[in-house]
Amino acid sequence: MKCSKVECTSKGLVVVGFKSNETEHFQEHQAHQLPIKTSSSTLQASRRVFLGLAAIGVSLQSGIEKSLAEDNGYWLTGPLPIPPVLNKIANEETGTRSFLKKGIHVPDIGPKGSAYRLRKNAFDLTALGDMLGQDVWHYIRKYLRLKSSIMYYDFDTVISAAPVNDKEPLTKLANRLFDNVEKLEAAVKLHDLPETESCYQETTSILQEVMNIA
Repeated sequence: MKCSKVECTSKGLVVVGFKSNETEHFQEHQAHQLPIKTSSSTLQASRRVFLGLAAIGVSLQSGIEKSLAEDNGYWLTGPLPIPPVLNKIANEETGTRSFLKKGIHVPDIGPKGSAYRLRKNAFDLTALGDMLGQDVWHYIRKYLRLKSSIMYYDFDTVISAAPVNDKEPLTKLANRLFDNVEKLEAAVKLHDLPETESCYQETTSILQEVMNIA
């Protein structure tokens, strides 16, 4: 059995489909003796054949490139690795934080970079107050989780690099912030506006302290 192909003659376009050895000579003879007049249906059929073959080629090429990428280490075949946390800033009861967003990449920019990013994200979260009372609960929770997750890992980096005398105060500050963020996220999830506003006021005062981190 041979693959399908499209042949062009001086008199028109001839589409030769799948054929066996027994019918090959007969079809070639018919194609030359009785040329098919080009029509819209013929062109459509020809284009479908061409696009189908092209799609197969692209699929095969993609598979080859992916295999090569897996071999040379440029692709991750599983979920993004979760950075290890070295300091006690997780919830003691659960061992984690409810707001942590999975599948995000937190670039390692060093202690100074993490301190700057902490201040920046703390400032960004103070803008959530403008959205309270509006019907944007999903957006508030998504934004809160994203910013807080990055701050969680940045706090760990800053605490690890801090002088011994600064580690405990920073750890307490991080835990106060994240305890409030968990309460705030729970209120947002329930669409409880009074509780959300109350938790947000408490969280905002802690965010001001975070913005003063050197």
